[in-house]
Amino acid sequence: MISLQFVLTALVVVLAPGTGVIYTLALGLGQGPRAALWAAVGCTFGIVPHLAAATLGLAAVLHTSALLFSVVKWAGVAYLLYLAWQSLKQDGALSVSASKSHDSGWQIARRGALINILNPKLSIFFLALLPPFLSGNAASATAEMALLGAVFMAMTFAVFVLYGVFAAAARRRLLGSTRVMTWLNRSFAAIFAALAGRLAFERA
Repeated sequence: MISLQFVLTALVVVLAPGTGVIYTLALGLGQGPRAALWAAVGCTFGIVPHLAAATLGLAAVLHTSALLFSVVKWAGVAYLLYLAWQSLKQDGALSVSASKSHDSGWQIARRGALINILNPKLSIFFLALLPPFLSGNAASATAEMALLGAVFMAMTFAVFVLYGVFAAAARRRLLGSTRVMTWLNRSFAAIFAALAGRLAFERA
């Protein structure tokens, strides 16, 4: 069930720089390793509702319900645009600044969780990703989906922590240049805005 093929497939998916990775990098650069760790925690737990939906079959309901899909999608678009604004603001939650005060771990994790919770494509993604790796035994299908999901979450957390540690290590070198910090904040804002635009065009 937990085959090498599944591990490699999951690793490729997790390594791909998506919204959660960008968020973790921004926190690592802006607030250091502790913040990056909390970002990884939040993004990882934000996967849980989608894994549950895929396991229980609710993802199929989301896929077929245009209204429900649109509600979650546009909430996600609005949230990504909010994060873009927070990157541009001098005292914003995601701004890279030498003088920025640190947010609490709960605040960081909550924002990270919402990034994934408000992405309706994740439920459909897991509904497509996990079933091909099941044994075919209907009696154990739910348990197998849960196990595969747990492995995927563990890999997500580990990879995100590595991304965050890398960003935190580069933090000291970058904080001495106002020009570089301005460029980073604008870049993160542009990326979040672009991700919002891509999500806006997604269809169920």
